[in-house]
Amino acid sequence: MKELFQHAATTDGITVRVAVNFLPEQSHPEAGKWFWVYHVRIENGSHEVLQLRSRHWHITDARGMINHVDGEGVVGEQPQIKPGESHDYVSGCPLATPHGSMEGFYTFHREDGSPLEVRIPFFPLAAPATAD
Repeated sequence: MKELFQHAATTDGITVRVAVNFLPEQSHPEAGKWFWVYHVRIENGSHEVLQLRSRHWHITDARGMINHVDGEGVVGEQPQIKPGESHDYVSGCPLATPHGSMEGFYTFHREDGSPLEVRIPFFPLAAPATAD
């Protein structure tokens, strides 16, 4: 299955692309639980080697509740991305509402040790409507 990256943002030559899909088989609306999986591709279009050190997410549900998630790397990795290369990973997000959104930023370190904040594009989380 070819994945379609629906959302993208570029910061200083680094492009973050996101494809998001609702997973009905892992969702339980009757229990107030909805689940999405998202595929991220980080493309290094700069001229320097960068290492992804941390992530910061703002996850908002349909009630306007914002959950801030900070952590080292992505899915247990702190990848080093050379110029012209990319890094892909897949993760998931549960919500207590059928709609919400995610956005945030990654902090990379350049070869000289200086930090670079790279924007993660805003993307909606929307469960398909269901007939009751």
